[in-house]
Amino acid sequence: MLKHPGIAAVLSFFWTGVGQIYNGQILKGILLIILQVVNGLLMFILIGFITYPLVWIWGIYDAYKTAERMNRNQTYY
Repeated sequence: MLKHPGIAAVLSFFWTGVGQIYNGQILKGILLIILQVVNGLLMFILIGFITYPLVWIWGIYDAYKTAERMNRNQTYY
């Protein structure tokens, strides 16, 4: 099944990890959600202000690129 990279990226933009879940990477998506919760808590000791946006941006990029890669590897019958 083809995945739309734009949808995957937008889903991850609004909630990190949901784009990965959309792509079928359930465990990766759940781990990213948990990581962002931890990063949110780390904001109390300031390091979260660095790690949260880095993981967020990487999640968007990863969701987009994974959807593209999945579509390229799709076989047609």
